Amino acid sequence: MLIPHDTRIALDTVVDLVNTAPEDGGPDGLADMAALHVFVHRNAISDVGDLGEKDLTAVRDVRTRFADIFATTEARVAARLVNQLVAAAGTTPQLTDHDGYDWHVHYFAPGASVADHLAADCGMALAFIVVAGEQERLRRCEAPDCGRAFVDLSRNRSRRYCSSRTCGNRLHVAAYRARRKEASG
Repeated sequence: MLIPHDTRIALDTVVDLVNTAPEDGGPDGLADMAALHVFVHRNAISDVGDLGEKDLTAVRDVRTRFADIFATTEARVAARLVNQLVAAAGTTPQLTDHDGYDWHVHYFAPGASVADHLAADCGMALAFIVVAGEQERLRRCEAPDCGRAFVDLSRNRSRRYCSSRTCGNRLHVAAYRARRKEASG
């Protein structure tokens, strides 16, 4: 599946945003303004002005809406959710070539809030996945104690864990130890 660099970056941003949500009483990765600033910096979100509490609340709302898209297996439901997000953001497609990137499309309006920026650009990246008939690539980690979101970009759509180095390796080691223990009696 060929994904343009700007779409890939937006998909990575969606995953990072969804994974900031508190899981099973855990900490909220967007608990305060400092966390929002870290998120914006970590994802190199461009054209963001001064951020306030209103932005934090709006980004958390967008995060919930993106999580709903990851949670559905129905393309029609995903399309409806994406359409609502993108329409509410007031998309304004523009070609741009900034920060050393070749030409690509920004879907957010100039001066848009960070929440509208995320809803427009990341919403369109998710739209690309739905249009391509690849919605099953939007997944949650199958490790029993994880559940983090990821986009499976493997050729055969076989990725099961958010990270093969952490969740995947941990489960493989546990299965190996269980087999050895069973074999030894």
